[in-house]
Amino acid sequence: MKRCITSSRRVAIAALATSVIAASGSVFAQSVDQVLEAGQRRLTLAQQSQERINQIVEGTRSLEDQYRGINKEIDGLRVYNRLMEAQVAGQQATLADIAISVDQVDMINRQIFPLMTRMIDGLEQSIALDVPFLMEERTRRVNDLKDILERSDVSVSEKFRKVMEAYQIENDYGSSVDTYEQSLTLDDGQTRSYSMLRVGRVGLYFQSEDAKITGRWDNEARDWILDGSARNEIRKGLRMAKQLIAPEVIVIPVSAPTPAEAG
Repeated sequence: MKRCITSSRRVAIAALATSVIAASGSVFAQSVDQVLEAGQRRLTLAQQSQERINQIVEGTRSLEDQYRGINKEIDGLRVYNRLMEAQVAGQQATLADIAISVDQVDMINRQIFPLMTRMIDGLEQSIALDVPFLMEERTRRVNDLKDILERSDVSVSEKFRKVMEAYQIENDYGSSVDTYEQSLTLDDGQTRSYSMLRVGRVGLYFQSEDAKITGRWDNEARDWILDGSARNEIRKGLRMAKQLIAPEVIVIPVSAPTPAEAG
């Protein structure tokens, strides 16, 4: 009887131990899972934290790069501003010089217009008193100068250049020999075409095509006169002016200058 009880107790104890062990194992397994889950959560949280840290670091680097870029732009703008300030200062100085120049130009204009007017008038009077060669051309040149002087679309410098050019042309006449054709009406009342010979500004001569009629301009009498005394010399001069023969000395009569010409 005792043995049966003892055996039953052993069986019960063994069953109880098995139950305890089984329960302990289940609890242990649950604890391990919980620990693993907790570890996984910590790992996930750590990874998320690291990602956030990485993002913050990248953002910080980006801000630093932007900061450096902005600083470079600021430095560049400072250099540009200094250059612009120097340029503006130079432009202001130029404007000041222009303002002074404009004032001077106005003063020069007030002085040069009367001067050009007197020069044109003097040129017109000189042509009227001069030997009458190329009168249409020379008179037209003076009239053109008068027209140009009144035009607002022509600069003052261009007007003055034209006046000086006309004076230079007139001056060149004094050192050149020329020939051209011109119609003249002489004492017989007939108008004929003659070959004209201009020798500088001192002599103007004419000869008919057949060389039978020869004459010259008498500046003192202000008229054409017949003069056959230098027929051959005038013919020679005409041939030289046309470059048909080599230049040589010719002897022709020359009128004495009038007081106006001498002055």
